Amino acid sequence: MSRCLIRSALRWLRLQRLRLLGVEIVHPRYLGSAIDCRRGFLTAPGRIQIGTGAGIEQGVVLHAYGGLIRIGPAVFLGPYAVIYGHGGVEIGEETLVSMHCRILSSNHAVPSPGTSIRTQPDVHLRTKIGRDVWLGAGVTVLGGVTIGDGCVVGAGAVVTHDVPPYSISIGVPAEVVRQRQ
Repeated sequence: MSRCLIRSALRWLRLQRLRLLGVEIVHPRYLGSAIDCRRGFLTAPGRIQIGTGAGIEQGVVLHAYGGLIRIGPAVFLGPYAVIYGHGGVEIGEETLVSMHCRILSSNHAVPSPGTSIRTQPDVHLRTKIGRDVWLGAGVTVLGGVTIGDGCVVGAGAVVTHDVPPYSISIGVPAEVVRQRQ
């Protein structure tokens, strides 16, 4: 059996597995091994939508937790990227999400002392990443943030607030250092 035929069969099996898990996906460009997709709650399952031509590397985690994860066409998710969709995550087309990035869409309420943080409900915070964005390796995007079209976020940055279109941000917390020319 040729390598090409084996790769094609593995791709087909991975695609069918994701569909069985309830992922809405049509024509991916690439599907790596060990992609972990969970829609969440039985009474109100979330949705995971993956656009045409998306590439998803090995070890990617997509947990909707009853919310929505929408990945646009031709998006690339690097190895071991994690996306939690409680409050909704949208990633625009042709965006690059590098290895080990984390994209969140919720936070915990912080109660007064004497009340356990763990017992507090999640606060849902919609997160939106525009089209043609590049998130460098290990970037963390916190819930409620919007990253505009065409942005570049440097490796290891923690994005805690909105980033205007076509800007370059670095650091912890991420700060805009210049605009793309």
